[in-house]
Amino acid sequence: MPSSVPTFDELMAGCTSSAVHLEMRDHYGVGEEADDFSTWLRTGQRDTDPASEYWAPWVDLITRAVARGVVVRRARIVSEPVSDYIRYEHAGTVVNVMAGEQVRWLPRRRASSIALPGNDFWLLDERLIRWNHFTGDGASAGPEISEEPAAVKLCAQAFEAVWERAIPHDQYEIR
Repeated sequence: MPSSVPTFDELMAGCTSSAVHLEMRDHYGVGEEADDFSTWLRTGQRDTDPASEYWAPWVDLITRAVARGVVVRRARIVSEPVSDYIRYEHAGTVVNVMAGEQVRWLPRRRASSIALPGNDFWLLDERLIRWNHFTGDGASAGPEISEEPAAVKLCAQAFEAVWERAIPHDQYEIR
């Protein structure tokens, strides 16, 4: 990651009103999740302890942001039937919700008429995009920051269109 790109924690610390995240992949191969995902595949058991070593940093980050008045929303576009990885994400989303995130799921078939950017992103305060780039096998390929007005507008409109059609986490049934 280039040193000119602030860390996600730094970006969230400066966030004042909204942080929205759009995820569009059916599988991620992020290194920090590898052991937990492998355990889940073997046992069906997912770490959902918000105080665990795995979750505590995220829970703290989101809890602090929400306490400052930041509305944190995450939408996931998923193919159905869902992949094992999406089953794994769904099983852990209870912790995201406990931390203060609002989470919704959109079956990919219902996203066909939405203009979507080419990459997952976080849009902070409706002005700064943190693109999340991934390799073909789902590993992180590093973030990129943009404040380009047309890209910000695309991300904001795409997220809101997805959010409007998506199903709240507590109502989404894995298929």
